[in-house]
Amino acid sequence: MSRAVSPARRRVVLVAVAVVTAFALSSCAAQADPAAQAPGPDAAGFWLGVWQGIIVPVAWVVSLFNQKVGIYEVHNNGGWYDFGFVIGIGLGAGIGRGLGWAGGKRRSS
Repeated sequence: MSRAVSPARRRVVLVAVAVVTAFALSSCAAQADPAAQAPGPDAAGFWLGVWQGIIVPVAWVVSLFNQKVGIYEVHNNGGWYDFGFVIGIGLGAGIGRGLGWAGGKRRSS
């Protein structure tokens, strides 16, 4: 036998789930790093962003075991590094798919 759930109880559960989800997502929000506020001439740029985007899967696995390794360079020059990082992630995914690391069937030529 299944019991009918009242609309009021369902609403309370949905609100509780929404609140817990909001707290969980906000706990992952990035915070500004004071050391990264004023990028100097040594700040990571577009090309380093591309490279770090390509190697992000490897860097992520290493960062699980080594606290000194991060997957994102916080001392960067801003938008250009971010743009390169996203391009690198796309290139890395394309390279992985081309090598057969990603799921799916290959096209036969």
